Amino acid sequence: MKRVILTSSSGVGLAHADRADMVVPFIFRFVSGPLPSAEHLNGYLGGRALRIFEEIIWSDCVRQLPYVQRLDREGALLWFCETYGVELIELWFDPEPNSQLQLIWILDYLRSEPSIASSLSLRRVDFDLRGADPTELRHRDVRELDIEEGDFEIASLAWEAYRAPTPELCSGLLDRPLGKLSFLKPAMEDLLAELPSPTTGLGATEARLLELIASGHNRTDQLFRPGALKTRVFDPWELGALLEGLAFGPTPAIAGLDGKLATLDPDNGRGRNAAFRRSRLSLTEFGRAVLEGREDFLRRNPIRRWWGGTLLTNERLWRWDAQRRSLVAP
Repeated sequence: MKRVILTSSSGVGLAHADRADMVVPFIFRFVSGPLPSAEHLNGYLGGRALRIFEEIIWSDCVRQLPYVQRLDREGALLWFCETYGVELIELWFDPEPNSQLQLIWILDYLRSEPSIASSLSLRRVDFDLRGADPTELRHRDVRELDIEEGDFEIASLAWEAYRAPTPELCSGLLDRPLGKLSFLKPAMEDLLAELPSPTTGLGATEARLLELIASGHNRTDQLFRPGALKTRVFDPWELGALLEGLAFGPTPAIAGLDGKLATLDPDNGRGRNAAFRRSRLSLTEFGRAVLEGREDFLRRNPIRRWWGGTLLTNERLWRWDAQRRSLVAP
Protein backbone atom coordinates (compact mmCIF):
# COMPACT_ATOMS: atom_id res chain seq x y z
CA MET A 1 0.00 0.00 0.00
CA LYS A 2 1.39 3.37 -1.01
CA ARG A 3 1.13 5.83 1.84
CA VAL A 4 1.65 9.60 2.05
CA ILE A 5 1.90 11.67 5.23
CA LEU A 6 0.82 15.32 5.32
CA THR A 7 2.24 17.20 8.30
CA SER A 8 3.44 20.57 9.53
CA SER A 9 7.05 21.72 9.63
CA SER A 10 7.15 20.18 13.12
CA GLY A 11 6.85 16.77 11.50
CA VAL A 12 9.80 16.86 9.11
CA GLY A 13 11.41 14.10 11.17
CA LEU A 14 8.75 11.73 9.87
CA ALA A 15 10.68 11.69 6.59
CA HIS A 16 13.32 9.60 8.38
CA ALA A 17 10.89 7.35 10.27
CA ASP A 18 9.99 5.08 7.31
CA ARG A 19 6.27 5.30 8.03
CA ALA A 20 5.27 6.38 4.53
CA ASP A 21 6.47 6.46 0.94
CA MET A 22 6.43 10.25 1.02
CA VAL A 23 6.16 12.93 3.72
CA VAL A 24 4.85 16.37 2.73
CA PRO A 25 5.56 19.07 5.35
CA PHE A 26 3.61 22.32 5.11
CA ILE A 27 5.81 25.33 5.84
CA PHE A 28 3.28 28.10 6.41
CA ARG A 29 3.23 30.10 9.63
CA PHE A 30 -0.39 31.03 10.26
CA VAL A 31 0.13 32.36 13.81
CA SER A 32 2.19 35.46 12.92
CA GLY A 33 2.00 37.99 10.13
CA PRO A 34 -0.67 38.16 7.44
CA LEU A 35 -2.23 34.94 6.21
CA PRO A 36 -1.29 33.84 2.69
CA SER A 37 -4.06 34.55 0.23
CA ALA A 38 -6.41 31.78 -0.89
CA GLU A 39 -4.79 32.00 -4.33
CA HIS A 40 -1.35 31.51 -2.81
CA LEU A 41 -2.45 28.51 -0.75
CA ASN A 42 -4.26 26.90 -3.67
CA GLY A 43 -1.24 27.50 -5.87
CA TYR A 44 1.01 25.82 -3.31
CA LEU A 45 -1.09 22.65 -3.46
CA GLY A 46 -2.03 22.99 -7.12
CA GLY A 47 1.46 22.78 -8.58
CA ARG A 48 3.40 24.95 -11.02
CA ALA A 49 0.38 25.52 -13.26
CA LEU A 50 -1.35 27.46 -10.47
CA ARG A 51 1.78 28.93 -8.91
CA ILE A 52 1.86 32.70 -8.54
CA PHE A 53 5.15 34.27 -9.62
CA GLU A 54 8.00 32.27 -8.07
CA GLU A 55 6.44 30.92 -4.88
CA ILE A 56 7.36 27.40 -3.91
CA ILE A 57 4.95 24.47 -4.20
CA TRP A 58 4.36 21.40 -2.05
CA SER A 59 6.97 19.19 -3.77
CA ASP A 60 9.80 21.69 -3.15
CA CYS A 61 9.74 20.67 0.53
CA VAL A 62 9.61 16.91 -0.04
CA ARG A 63 12.77 14.88 0.43
CA GLN A 64 11.47 11.53 -0.78
CA LEU A 65 10.34 11.49 -4.39
CA PRO A 66 11.94 8.29 -5.70
CA TYR A 67 11.18 7.06 -9.19
CA VAL A 68 9.12 10.16 -9.94
CA GLN A 69 9.37 11.82 -13.31
CA ARG A 70 10.60 15.39 -13.10
CA LEU A 71 7.52 16.92 -14.67
CA ASP A 72 5.25 15.03 -12.30
CA ARG A 73 6.88 16.84 -9.39
CA GLU A 74 5.35 20.02 -10.82
CA GLY A 75 1.78 18.76 -10.63
CA ALA A 76 -0.93 19.24 -8.04
CA LEU A 77 -0.59 17.24 -4.81
CA LEU A 78 -3.85 15.31 -5.20
CA TRP A 79 -3.18 14.64 -8.89
CA PHE A 80 0.22 13.28 -7.94
CA CYS A 81 -1.31 10.97 -5.31
CA GLU A 82 -3.84 9.63 -7.81
CA THR A 83 -1.29 9.21 -10.60
CA TYR A 84 1.17 7.28 -8.42
CA GLY A 85 -1.44 5.06 -6.84
CA VAL A 86 -1.41 6.45 -3.31
CA GLU A 87 -4.02 4.53 -1.33
CA LEU A 88 -3.73 6.22 2.07
CA ILE A 89 -3.08 9.85 3.03
CA GLU A 90 -2.36 10.27 6.74
CA LEU A 91 -2.60 13.60 8.55
CA TRP A 92 0.01 14.01 11.30
CA PHE A 93 -0.44 17.33 13.13
CA ASP A 94 0.60 17.72 16.76
CA PRO A 95 -1.18 19.92 19.34
CA GLU A 96 0.85 23.13 18.92
CA PRO A 97 -1.29 25.99 17.54
CA ASN A 98 0.33 26.50 14.14
CA SER A 99 0.07 22.77 13.38
CA GLN A 100 -3.61 22.77 14.34
CA LEU A 101 -4.26 25.74 12.06
CA GLN A 102 -2.57 23.88 9.24
CA LEU A 103 -4.76 20.85 9.96
CA ILE A 104 -8.01 22.79 9.66
CA TRP A 105 -6.72 24.54 6.53
CA ILE A 106 -5.88 21.28 4.74
CA LEU A 107 -9.13 19.64 5.83
CA ASP A 108 -11.07 22.65 4.54
CA TYR A 109 -9.20 22.32 1.23
CA LEU A 110 -9.76 18.56 0.98
CA ARG A 111 -13.45 18.93 1.74
CA SER A 112 -13.95 20.13 -1.82
CA GLU A 113 -12.48 16.84 -3.08
CA PRO A 114 -15.05 14.25 -1.92
CA SER A 115 -13.31 11.43 -3.81
CA ILE A 116 -10.31 11.76 -1.50
CA ALA A 117 -12.22 11.33 1.77
CA SER A 118 -12.06 7.53 1.75
CA SER A 119 -8.26 7.70 1.46
CA LEU A 120 -7.78 10.03 4.43
CA SER A 121 -6.79 9.06 7.94
CA LEU A 122 -6.18 11.31 10.94
CA ARG A 123 -3.44 10.32 13.37
CA ARG A 124 -4.00 11.48 16.95
CA VAL A 125 -0.55 12.94 17.60
CA ASP A 126 -0.70 13.83 21.30
CA PHE A 127 3.01 14.62 21.61
CA ASP A 128 5.51 17.17 20.28
CA LEU A 129 6.50 16.09 16.77
CA ARG A 130 9.33 18.62 16.55
CA GLY A 131 11.28 17.02 19.37
CA ALA A 132 10.47 13.40 18.51
CA ASP A 133 13.31 11.05 17.57
CA PRO A 134 12.76 9.50 14.10
CA THR A 135 13.83 6.09 15.38
CA GLU A 136 11.15 6.21 18.07
CA LEU A 137 8.59 7.55 15.59
CA ARG A 138 9.18 4.55 13.37
CA HIS A 139 7.65 2.19 15.94
CA ARG A 140 5.46 4.51 17.98
CA ASP A 141 1.82 3.52 18.26
CA VAL A 142 -0.28 6.50 17.17
CA ARG A 143 -4.05 6.12 17.17
CA GLU A 144 -5.67 6.24 13.73
CA LEU A 145 -9.07 7.89 13.17
CA ASP A 146 -11.35 7.93 10.15
CA ILE A 147 -12.39 11.36 8.88
CA GLU A 148 -16.10 11.93 8.37
CA GLU A 149 -18.18 14.76 6.96
CA GLY A 150 -18.71 16.25 10.43
CA ASP A 151 -14.94 16.57 10.86
CA PHE A 152 -14.66 18.45 7.57
CA GLU A 153 -17.49 20.75 8.68
CA ILE A 154 -15.79 21.56 11.99
CA ALA A 155 -12.48 22.24 10.22
CA SER A 156 -14.11 24.54 7.67
CA LEU A 157 -15.99 26.40 10.40
CA ALA A 158 -12.79 26.84 12.45
CA TRP A 159 -10.74 27.97 9.45
CA GLU A 160 -13.41 30.52 8.54
CA ALA A 161 -13.48 31.71 12.16
CA TYR A 162 -9.72 32.20 12.27
CA ARG A 163 -9.79 34.25 9.07
CA ALA A 164 -12.55 36.52 10.42
CA PRO A 165 -11.61 40.18 11.10
CA THR A 166 -11.94 39.83 14.88
CA PRO A 167 -11.66 36.86 17.28
CA GLU A 168 -15.33 36.53 18.37
CA LEU A 169 -15.97 33.49 16.18
CA CYS A 170 -12.91 31.70 17.53
CA SER A 171 -14.03 32.47 21.07
CA GLY A 172 -17.36 30.86 20.20
CA LEU A 173 -15.61 27.66 19.11
CA LEU A 174 -14.51 27.06 22.70
CA ASP A 175 -18.12 26.38 23.73
CA ARG A 176 -18.89 23.71 21.15
CA PRO A 177 -17.78 20.08 20.79
CA LEU A 178 -15.00 19.65 18.23
CA GLY A 179 -15.13 15.87 17.91
CA LYS A 180 -11.95 14.27 16.62
CA LEU A 181 -10.27 17.67 16.35
CA SER A 182 -9.82 17.65 20.11
CA PHE A 183 -6.51 19.52 20.10
CA LEU A 184 -8.08 22.48 18.32
CA LYS A 185 -9.71 23.89 21.47
CA PRO A 186 -6.48 24.25 23.53
CA ALA A 187 -4.74 25.61 20.42
CA MET A 188 -7.42 28.30 20.05
CA GLU A 189 -7.17 29.06 23.77
CA ASP A 190 -3.43 29.61 23.34
CA LEU A 191 -4.00 31.88 20.34
CA LEU A 192 -6.64 33.93 22.16
CA ALA A 193 -4.29 34.25 25.15
CA GLU A 194 -1.87 36.13 22.91
CA LEU A 195 -4.37 38.98 22.55
CA PRO A 196 -3.86 41.83 25.03
CA SER A 197 -4.94 41.04 28.59
CA PRO A 198 -7.65 43.33 30.04
CA THR A 199 -5.34 43.96 33.01
CA THR A 200 -1.88 44.47 31.53
CA GLY A 201 -2.46 44.94 27.79
CA LEU A 202 0.02 42.12 27.14
CA GLY A 203 -0.34 38.80 25.41
CA ALA A 204 0.75 35.60 27.17
CA THR A 205 4.17 35.43 25.52
CA GLU A 206 4.85 39.14 26.10
CA ALA A 207 3.99 38.74 29.79
CA ARG A 208 6.28 35.73 30.03
CA LEU A 209 9.12 37.70 28.42
CA LEU A 210 8.75 40.41 31.06
CA GLU A 211 8.66 37.80 33.84
CA LEU A 212 11.88 36.19 32.67
CA ILE A 213 13.67 39.52 32.22
CA ALA A 214 12.54 40.57 35.71
CA SER A 215 14.02 37.35 37.11
CA GLY A 216 17.43 38.12 35.60
CA HIS A 217 17.30 36.53 32.16
CA ASN A 218 18.76 39.53 30.36
CA ARG A 219 20.23 37.79 27.31
CA THR A 220 18.13 37.13 24.23
CA ASP A 221 19.68 33.70 23.72
CA GLN A 222 18.18 32.72 27.08
CA LEU A 223 14.77 33.99 26.04
CA PHE A 224 14.83 32.54 22.53
CA ARG A 225 15.87 29.05 23.63
CA PRO A 226 13.14 26.55 22.64
CA GLY A 227 10.85 25.87 25.57
CA ALA A 228 12.22 28.70 27.72
CA LEU A 229 8.97 30.66 27.69
CA LYS A 230 6.64 27.68 28.15
CA THR A 231 4.24 29.19 25.62
CA ARG A 232 3.43 27.41 22.37
CA VAL A 233 2.34 29.95 19.80
CA PHE A 234 5.51 31.61 18.54
CA ASP A 235 8.73 30.04 17.29
CA PRO A 236 12.01 31.43 18.68
CA TRP A 237 12.70 33.51 15.55
CA GLU A 238 9.29 35.22 15.92
CA LEU A 239 10.03 36.47 19.43
CA GLY A 240 12.25 39.32 18.25
CA ALA A 241 9.27 41.26 16.91
CA LEU A 242 7.54 40.95 20.28
CA LEU A 243 10.63 42.25 22.07
CA GLU A 244 10.85 45.20 19.69
CA GLY A 245 7.22 46.05 20.36
CA LEU A 246 7.91 46.06 24.09
CA ALA A 247 11.11 48.10 23.76
CA PHE A 248 10.57 50.69 21.02
CA GLY A 249 7.12 52.15 21.74
CA PRO A 250 6.40 55.62 23.18
CA THR A 251 6.47 54.15 26.70
CA PRO A 252 8.85 51.17 26.66
CA ALA A 253 8.47 48.25 29.03
CA ILE A 254 11.99 46.98 28.23
CA ALA A 255 15.34 48.77 28.20
CA GLY A 256 18.61 47.59 26.71
CA LEU A 257 17.46 46.22 23.36
CA ASP A 258 19.95 47.31 20.72
CA GLY A 259 18.54 50.40 19.02
CA LYS A 260 19.87 49.34 15.60
CA LEU A 261 17.06 46.80 15.45
CA ALA A 262 14.60 49.64 14.90
CA THR A 263 16.26 50.53 11.58
CA LEU A 264 17.75 47.25 10.33
CA ASP A 265 16.10 45.62 7.32
CA PRO A 266 13.90 42.73 8.51
CA ASP A 267 15.68 40.47 6.00
CA ASN A 268 19.11 41.31 7.40
CA GLY A 269 19.29 38.18 9.51
CA ARG A 270 23.00 38.41 10.32
CA GLY A 271 22.80 42.03 11.44
CA ARG A 272 19.67 41.44 13.49
CA ASN A 273 21.09 38.36 15.20
CA ALA A 274 24.21 40.31 16.15
CA ALA A 275 22.10 43.15 17.54
CA PHE A 276 20.03 40.76 19.62
CA ARG A 277 23.19 39.15 20.99
CA ARG A 278 24.58 42.55 21.99
CA SER A 279 21.44 43.44 23.92
CA ARG A 280 21.34 43.37 27.72
CA LEU A 281 17.72 43.62 28.79
CA SER A 282 16.02 45.01 31.86
CA LEU A 283 12.55 46.25 32.76
CA THR A 284 11.73 49.92 32.87
CA GLU A 285 9.70 51.27 35.77
CA PHE A 286 6.71 51.22 33.46
CA GLY A 287 7.50 47.60 32.55
CA ARG A 288 7.50 46.62 36.23
CA ALA A 289 4.18 48.37 36.72
CA VAL A 290 2.70 46.54 33.72
CA LEU A 291 3.98 43.20 34.98
CA GLU A 292 2.40 43.87 38.38
CA GLY A 293 -0.92 44.85 36.81
CA ARG A 294 -0.69 48.51 37.84
CA GLU A 295 -0.37 49.81 34.26
CA ASP A 296 -1.87 48.83 30.93
CA PHE A 297 0.68 48.59 28.12
CA LEU A 298 -2.01 49.04 25.49
CA ARG A 299 -3.12 52.42 26.85
CA ARG A 300 0.36 53.90 26.45
CA ASN A 301 1.63 52.20 23.30
CA PRO A 302 0.39 51.32 19.83
CA ILE A 303 0.01 47.63 19.10
CA ARG A 304 0.19 45.78 15.80
CA ARG A 305 -1.00 42.21 16.26
CA TRP A 306 -2.08 39.92 13.46
CA TRP A 307 -5.14 37.80 14.00
CA GLY A 308 -5.72 35.51 11.07
CA GLY A 309 -5.67 37.78 8.05
CA THR A 310 -6.35 41.02 9.94
CA LEU A 311 -3.98 43.49 11.56
CA LEU A 312 -5.43 44.36 14.98
CA THR A 313 -4.63 47.94 15.97
CA ASN A 314 -5.50 49.59 19.28
CA GLU A 315 -8.73 51.00 17.86
CA ARG A 316 -9.89 47.66 16.47
CA LEU A 317 -9.04 45.88 19.71
CA TRP A 318 -10.91 48.47 21.75
CA ARG A 319 -13.99 48.07 19.57
CA TRP A 320 -13.86 44.28 19.87
CA ASP A 321 -13.14 44.34 23.59
CA ALA A 322 -15.33 47.26 24.64
CA GLN A 323 -17.41 45.30 27.17
CA ARG A 324 -14.49 43.46 28.75
CA ARG A 325 -12.40 46.64 29.11
CA SER A 326 -15.30 49.09 29.52
CA LEU A 327 -13.66 51.26 26.89
CA VAL A 328 -15.12 53.16 23.99
CA ALA A 329 -13.14 53.22 20.77
CA PRO A 330 -11.85 56.64 19.73
